[in-house]
Amino acid sequence: MKYNLLGNTGLLVSELCLGTMTFGGSGTSMWASIGQLDQEPVDQLVKRSVDAGINFIDTANVYSEGVSEKLTGQAIRNLGLHRDDLVIATKVRGKMGEGPNQIGLSRKHIIHQAEESLRRLNTDYIDLYQIHGFDFLTPLEETLRALDDLVSSGKVRYIGCSNLAAWHLMKALSYSEHKDLAKFVSLQAYYTIAGRDLEREVVPLLLDQKVGLMVWSPLAGGLLSGKYGRNKQPEDSRRVTFDFPPVNKEKAYDILDVMEPMAAEKGISVAQIALAWLLHQPVVTTVIIGAKKPEQLEDNLKAVDVVLSADELKKLDEISKLAPEYPGWMVDRQSGDRKKYIG
Repeated sequence: MKYNLLGNTGLLVSELCLGTMTFGGSGTSMWASIGQLDQEPVDQLVKRSVDAGINFIDTANVYSEGVSEKLTGQAIRNLGLHRDDLVIATKVRGKMGEGPNQIGLSRKHIIHQAEESLRRLNTDYIDLYQIHGFDFLTPLEETLRALDDLVSSGKVRYIGCSNLAAWHLMKALSYSEHKDLAKFVSLQAYYTIAGRDLEREVVPLLLDQKVGLMVWSPLAGGLLSGKYGRNKQPEDSRRVTFDFPPVNKEKAYDILDVMEPMAAEKGISVAQIALAWLLHQPVVTTVIIGAKKPEQLEDNLKAVDVVLSADELKKLDEISKLAPEYPGWMVDRQSGDRKKYIG
């Protein structure tokens, strides 16, 4: 297991992060379809992850309506893990009650939910507290000042964000810089070889501003797990009841047509190829992996040992690359007259 700095900080996090969306499964049917793990299997997954070198665990208050956080905190206690050896991340924004203020990124909701997450996780501090998305009703300034107060209080060490557009993130970074507030050190975003939209605007921003990238759904909601193909549609998959995230399936099958023989030649799974491709991308800090079963976790853990050659990376890039889009193609065109003067 390798460790990377989380954005422009001195915090080292494992290149694989244990995701906890499968923990719990109570509440709406969405969470039940993702996973229904209770304490014993949760303890097993956390133990195996830590034994493999993972020090980073990602959860959210909204996962199974708080149950995921409770199970995660209890697992840490049950296993006798040292809290300071772990980097625990959680999130705020989602609906946590019926009232109009039980959702969003207002100061009231953020402060209250931070206290609730601390209680459920049974910890004195949260290493990385992330906003789970954009709230168009709440002024960004209010959100950032509330998060800064949590950092100043010692209840939160770092702040991050998730699912933001490039302009959302840049506006937040600029405001925090100007007002000397805690800045977002990471973005948690959907990124996969079957969905590379992030590369248009967000990836250049992350590299320029030295913001870390935490990848969610690296297997495109299981589509790249090896269970799917043009003629393979498992009936027990969660995509049957929860077809998310949206994927161009025909393009994904084209990508799988390249990945499957590559995986067969290496004697590994298609999922490991998909994860390894992400681990080879310079912008990626950590890839979040989740599992319902120990064997799924074991397979994903092996991705850190997969080396893709330059030729293999080229093949994967060619089959999965984005179609040209404005202004990207114009920027590339106009860059040529300057690039010729260097190197």
